[in-house]
Amino acid sequence: MDAQEIFEQWKAADNLPDYLQDQLDTLGKDQSWVEDAFGQDINFGTAGMRGKLEPGTNRINLFTIARVTEGMARLIDEKGEEAKKRGVVISFDSRYHSREFAQYAARILATHGIHVYLFDDLRPTPELSYAVRHLHTYAGINITASHNAKQYNGYKAYGEDGAQMAPENADRLFEFAQKVENIFDIKADQVEKLRQNGSLQLIGEDVDEAYLEELKKVTVDKEMVKANADKLKIIYTPLHGTGKMLYDRAFRQGGFDNVIPVASQSIIDPEFPTTIKPNPEYRDVFEPGFKLADEVNANVIIATDPDADRMGAAVRKSDGSFQVLTGNQIATLMSYYLLVHLKESNKLSSDYEIVTSVVSSALPFKIAKDFGIKTKHVLTGFKYIGEEVDRMNKEKDGKFLMGFEESYGYLFKPFARDKDAMQGALMFAEVASYYASRGMTVFDGLQEIWQKYGVAYEITRAIEMPGIGGQKKMAELMSKLRNEHLSEINGTKVLKIQDFLKKETIEDGKVTPLEGFPESNVLKYFLDDETWVALRPSGTEPVIKAYVGVNRATIEEAEKAAEDYQTALAELLK
Repeated sequence: MDAQEIFEQWKAADNLPDYLQDQLDTLGKDQSWVEDAFGQDINFGTAGMRGKLEPGTNRINLFTIARVTEGMARLIDEKGEEAKKRGVVISFDSRYHSREFAQYAARILATHGIHVYLFDDLRPTPELSYAVRHLHTYAGINITASHNAKQYNGYKAYGEDGAQMAPENADRLFEFAQKVENIFDIKADQVEKLRQNGSLQLIGEDVDEAYLEELKKVTVDKEMVKANADKLKIIYTPLHGTGKMLYDRAFRQGGFDNVIPVASQSIIDPEFPTTIKPNPEYRDVFEPGFKLADEVNANVIIATDPDADRMGAAVRKSDGSFQVLTGNQIATLMSYYLLVHLKESNKLSSDYEIVTSVVSSALPFKIAKDFGIKTKHVLTGFKYIGEEVDRMNKEKDGKFLMGFEESYGYLFKPFARDKDAMQGALMFAEVASYYASRGMTVFDGLQEIWQKYGVAYEITRAIEMPGIGGQKKMAELMSKLRNEHLSEINGTKVLKIQDFLKKETIEDGKVTPLEGFPESNVLKYFLDDETWVALRPSGTEPVIKAYVGVNRATIEEAEKAAEDYQTALAELLK
C-alpha cells in the first residue's frame, strides 16, 4: 500500500484515541505530511526509535509502540520459557504519553505470558539499566526521547546485560515487528487481570534503595568530600524530568547537603516550559540556574536531561560569569581528578583503563598516557563501553576507571551499563570539592589542565535532514564522501582516513585493515594541524552528526578554529 492508502486505513480504525483522530483530521490536510508520516516505517536503530508524537507509521504513537513491543514479545517467545520467566522491566520519563505507552507495552508483553516489572512512576534511564541487571530480566524497555524537544518521544530497548540491545537481537525484534499484520489488533489484556494472575508486577522503592546503595560507591575520597563539601553551594536542575526522583537522596548520601534545586525546573512537566529543548549542552537551559546561583552565591550548576542519562554543568569564572562546559571538558576534569587521586593515594597502576568513543575528546587519553594507564576507543553507543567492561572482567587484563562520550554521558561504576547522569553528578560534585580543598574553582582547574596538556576543544553539530527523503540523502552523502577520499578539509591536508563501515584506514595512498571495531557508518579524518573531524549518521534521528576536535595555544583560537571546521563540514554536506 502507498502512503495515502495507509493513511485512509488509519482514519478508518475504530480504536484510535481521540487525540490521534484529531491530529489525523488536522495534519492529514497536508499531503506532504501524509507522505512523510505514512510513507515508511519509523527507523529502529541500535538505540531504539525516536520520533514526533503524531499518528503514522513513521511516528511515535500508541500503535508503533505496540508493534515494536509485539516484536519484542515474539523475540522472547522464540527464546523460550526461561526468557519469558525472567521477563522485561519497563520504565518511562516525564513526556506526554510516556506512562500510557509504558503501560500498554507491559500489557502486550504480559499477555504473551512474559513476566513484566513495571516501575510505579517515572525513573531515570540508568536506573532502568541497573534494574535489568538487578532483577536478572531478559530485556528492558524505556519510554523516553531523552533530551529532545517536547514534540518527541521514543523507545529504548535493553538487553540482559543492561546495555542497549545488541544488533542481532534488535534486528530480530524489528523483523518480528515488521511481520505484524494489523497494528490495531495487537492483543493486550487489562491491567487488573494481569496483576491478578501475577504476570504484571509493579516495582519502585525496592529498586530505588538498591540503586542508591550502588551510587554510594561512586565517591572515591569520602574524607576529602566530608572536609570540603560545606564550602560548596551546588545548584541542581532536573530539567522537568526524572532526575528529580532521586537527586536529593543521592547527593545527601554522597555528603553534599548544600544542593539547591531550581524550583521552576523541578516541576515534572512534559511541556519543558523553561527551555525549547531540554538538553544540558545548551546555555539557555541554565538561565534559571544562573539567576538562582547569583542569589545564593553558588559557583557550580549541575543539570541532568529529562531521562537523567546525560549530565551537563556550568561553572563560575573569575569575572563572575558562568561558563557552560562541554561534555568533553567535564570528562577531562573528572578523568584528571580520578588519576590524581589514585596517584596521591598510591593506588595508581598501569592496568586502569579509560574507555571512550571514537568521536570524543583526545585530551583525557593524553592525560591517561601521562599517568601511565590504558585507553580504549570504541564506537559511539554506551553498549560498546559496556562490552569493553565485560571483556576486561572476563580476560582479567584491566580495571575500569571510567567511560565517557562527548554527548554528556559518563560511567564510573558499571552496575549500570548505560550512561548515568546520577553518577556523573556525584563525581562532578566531588571534583568541585577537590578544587575547593585547594582554594580553586572548577574553572581554575580546567585552566590548570590546559596549561599542562594544551587546549583541546571540540564541537558537535547535528545537521538535520528531515522528511521521508532524509535517510536516503544521508546515505548518498556518506557514500559520496566514502568514495571521494577527501585530500583536504577547510584548506588543511588530510593525513589519514578511518572508514568504520569498510573497516579500513587510508594513509599515504595505502589501504590497511581497521581492526577491533564492528562495522559502523562513520568516517573520521585526521588533519596535519592536529585536528580531527568525523561524520556519523544518527541511528534514531534524521541527522548527520558532525564532530570536530582541535588543538590550539589558547581557548579563543581553539573555539574559532573549531567553528571554521564546522562551517566547512556543513558545506560538504549540502
